[in-house]
Amino acid sequence: MPSPAHIRSTVATIVDQPDDLRELRVFHKALADVNRLRIVRRLAEGPATVGELIDTVGLSQPLVSWHISRLKAAGVVETQRTGREVFCQLRPNVFDELAERQRILLGTPAATLHVEAH
Repeated sequence: MPSPAHIRSTVATIVDQPDDLRELRVFHKALADVNRLRIVRRLAEGPATVGELIDTVGLSQPLVSWHISRLKAAGVVETQRTGREVFCQLRPNVFDELAERQRILLGTPAATLHVEAH
């Protein structure tokens, strides 16, 4: 017999979810894995091949490719194949764009800079 938590989770996935909020969920879920965060941290330094990312995270090629596909589906990463190499890079301004979109979708106020005089 399924647990109450499992039943709630299943019901929650069946309930109609607004597309704009689903978009935020996909983005945050893509970043909810430490290996994907390690890939993003490496790509923040500049573009990298899948081979370089394998060296960075210490996972197999199929696993790194799977993580990259999740990041790509969330709009975080762009890839380009050149011969046998796949080059990956962060989408320009992806985090700034997401912060603004998230602010609008969730109705949170814009961040303001508070500077104290000393």
